[in-house]
Amino acid sequence: MQTYLAVTPDKLREAARFTDRLAHVAYLVGRDGRLTRQALLARTFGGMMVLGDRDCGAIRDSAALCRDVWRECGNRGFGGVLADFEQPPAPDRVAFLDSLGRILSRNGKQLYVPERYGSSVQQACVLICTALSGGTLRQRLEEAAQAFGGKRIALDLQRLRMSFPLPCPTGEGTPLSGAELEELLGRKQPAIFYSSDLCAKYFTCTGEGESRFILFDDAGTLHRKIQLGQDMGLGAGFLMYPEVADLLPELFGGKR
Repeated sequence: MQTYLAVTPDKLREAARFTDRLAHVAYLVGRDGRLTRQALLARTFGGMMVLGDRDCGAIRDSAALCRDVWRECGNRGFGGVLADFEQPPAPDRVAFLDSLGRILSRNGKQLYVPERYGSSVQQACVLICTALSGGTLRQRLEEAAQAFGGKRIALDLQRLRMSFPLPCPTGEGTPLSGAELEELLGRKQPAIFYSSDLCAKYFTCTGEGESRFILFDDAGTLHRKIQLGQDMGLGAGFLMYPEVADLLPELFGGKR
């Protein structure tokens, strides 16, 4: 399985110390529905394009936007496109991604889409988030493979750091920042356990009259999730630089 590190241009030099498999978070669909690029170094070549749709307008001309993306992929040697589309599926976005997926597939490149686009965009791999708070990760991936096809699944290796009240009937937790998690670990010095079902670590603690259940990832658990993807024959996984910047030596070990 190929593991990519998604990174913005300002962190590119640091990320490139550890891996050549970079996904460049430097592209948006503009308000005019055409491709825009943000401060990417001129010599950047290879890896993946990450294309966002935050604050973009309607995609009125899918063919023109596909040409923009295809031209940039050719100029930069990108092996594919990760569509980091935050807005719900709408006809214009589905039509664009469907066309782009077919173009990329015909030319030996890959499109990756969020799970909610998976059933609408057939020529694309579907990103499945590995940050779970219940069930089992293997079952989650097996169910996704049944829904979309095993060869279409890729991992969104989101770093898990969540706090849950005990009891937690809703199953909804509160995200923790890295600093908040480290402060808890340092102050409480808890016994830490590993959940093989979730491929995540956890501990419990008390304070201010309540008990909390803390679930989190470190380099070891992320490696286990990557290994599970490899064991299942998945083709790719994506880590996000801001989430794992402190783990890069352990995750990638640096380039030879």
